[in-house]
Amino acid sequence: MPVPATDFRPLTVPPADVFLENQAVHAAREQHYAARHQAVAWLRVVAFGLSAFGVYYLFSLGQVQGAFALLFVAYLVFLLLVRWHGSVGYLREHHRLLGELNHNETARLQGKLGSFDAGLRYLDAAHPYAADLDVFGAHSLFQLLNRATSRLGHDWLAGWLLAPAPAATVRERQAAVAELTPDLGWQQEWQARARHFPRQDADPRQFTTWLRQPDFFADKGWLKALLFVLPPLAVATVVLWLTGNGAGPLLIAVVVLGSLNARFQKARADYFQHSMAMRDALRAYHDQLALFEARTWQSPMLLRLHRSLHAAENGTPASRLIGQLSSIVGLFSMRESPAIAVLANNLLLWDFFCMWRLEGWKRRLGGQLDAMLETGAELEALVSLAGFQFANTSYAVPEISAATLEFTAQDLGHPLIFAAQRIRNDFSTVGAGHTGVVTGSNMSGKSTFLRSVGLNMVLALAGAAACARQLRVSPAQVYTAMRTQDNLAESTSSFYAELKRLRLLLELSTTGEPVFYLLDEILKGTNSRDRHRGARALVHQLHQRPASGLVSTHDLELASLADELPGSVVNYSFNSTIEGDEIRFDYHLTPGVCRSFNASKLMQLMGIAIEDHSDENEG
Repeated sequence: MPVPATDFRPLTVPPADVFLENQAVHAAREQHYAARHQAVAWLRVVAFGLSAFGVYYLFSLGQVQGAFALLFVAYLVFLLLVRWHGSVGYLREHHRLLGELNHNETARLQGKLGSFDAGLRYLDAAHPYAADLDVFGAHSLFQLLNRATSRLGHDWLAGWLLAPAPAATVRERQAAVAELTPDLGWQQEWQARARHFPRQDADPRQFTTWLRQPDFFADKGWLKALLFVLPPLAVATVVLWLTGNGAGPLLIAVVVLGSLNARFQKARADYFQHSMAMRDALRAYHDQLALFEARTWQSPMLLRLHRSLHAAENGTPASRLIGQLSSIVGLFSMRESPAIAVLANNLLLWDFFCMWRLEGWKRRLGGQLDAMLETGAELEALVSLAGFQFANTSYAVPEISAATLEFTAQDLGHPLIFAAQRIRNDFSTVGAGHTGVVTGSNMSGKSTFLRSVGLNMVLALAGAAACARQLRVSPAQVYTAMRTQDNLAESTSSFYAELKRLRLLLELSTTGEPVFYLLDEILKGTNSRDRHRGARALVHQLHQRPASGLVSTHDLELASLADELPGSVVNYSFNSTIEGDEIRFDYHLTPGVCRSFNASKLMQLMGIAIEDHSDENEG
């Protein structure tokens, strides 16, 4: 029972204030409809009581016809009141959900991501960057972006975050997101419509695959014929029994129909389980796609998706076709009430009737269901990016560069750091065969900076806004080696695990695809001499391939690569100062090699006695 989308209002106040205002507005409307819902409930009680009294009174006066007439009218009135009650209940719940959506947006702005889906099912340790960059998991990019409801919508968004898109695709997504972003009311109406139906965890691809299986009735024409013969006969036996003509015919009908139900119990259960698993998702997509179809769109991607939803037979909107399927699937819900299900199946062959209806829809339109659902899921991913962009008005829409391996950023920040004063840095690199060597003391910000670069590349190449004032980036495969761990099950040490990770980087860089690498303290599992030799050799090798990136290190000797490869290796640093027993960091990227280290001071602060050889301190 969808309600109209919220009217579009241009953004004139900060997003945080918009979300707070919306929470108050929807809370008030929820209370309004809650009071009305209760009033209609009492009206139903009063109507039922008055109707019962009136029918009884007329019967007591012997006015049988009048009593039945009043009973009929009372039944119609009661149905109208039930419908009204349900409509008001929907509006009450709808505004509760809209208030919840705005509360969630406020939580995201504050970095409170713990209640959102972490997307751990998408986390693969072998992925080029997902584990190192916190794309999934606790306090992750997926939690920050995801506003999808369905399993398929989650899959689409995760897919965009896991694979950089070509330049043309990124620009197409950006244009679609730009059209969706200003209208927060439409975005939240889209999300709220789906949230009325919470059971959307089932994978719809399993349902569509199941639909492609041979029809149950394909080789059972005899059963299809009985479907139209036996139920009327069974009903007739009930009428005979009620009019005092004996229970024999009714018992025979129950035995015959019960035998059919028992013989095909497995098939009936299979249809029920698959159908009910998809019921909520189908109802959600029906309501969402109807909202999308009702609007005129301008951007090429949204136009294409809109046209695809009218590509079914005779141009019937996809929302209507999915609504039909949802209604058929909903017929199986009678099985959720055992008493009613036994009666309906043993008199009306209800399950078989539902199966026949479902197969009729499948024969006509089943092959198009995949495309309809995928379109809805793609829209969910776009709405997620639009919601993220609306909430972060200071973020830049990245420019997609035609240059090779360009990453040029002004005021680049880490999107998962929510401090009031997020530290930002400028950084630029263009062309293959370039490495930035980042040196710095412990906790100075080296790893955070590498993740800032990587996460913003992931955002940019997914089509999202980036945490920067300006960003120009060219499509490339991001690759990281930052959190390698040992694996006891595979008898693998952390050092060997890192070597395997670096080997994959070398293999990836031979494919001809541009690679942007982020390597944090590489080869840390061996002695300083071998670490330096190995890191030096790796950088030399990567410079012969279509790859560029950043390497962070405590190893000052690695900074000498700038002399060995002038113009190709550039040194950067993060520095700290020690004032008494306090270590101060500014977290700003600085040209040149770091000369201030704090490991000795940190150990002293932890109670480890360190002799003071200030000229020998190491980071």
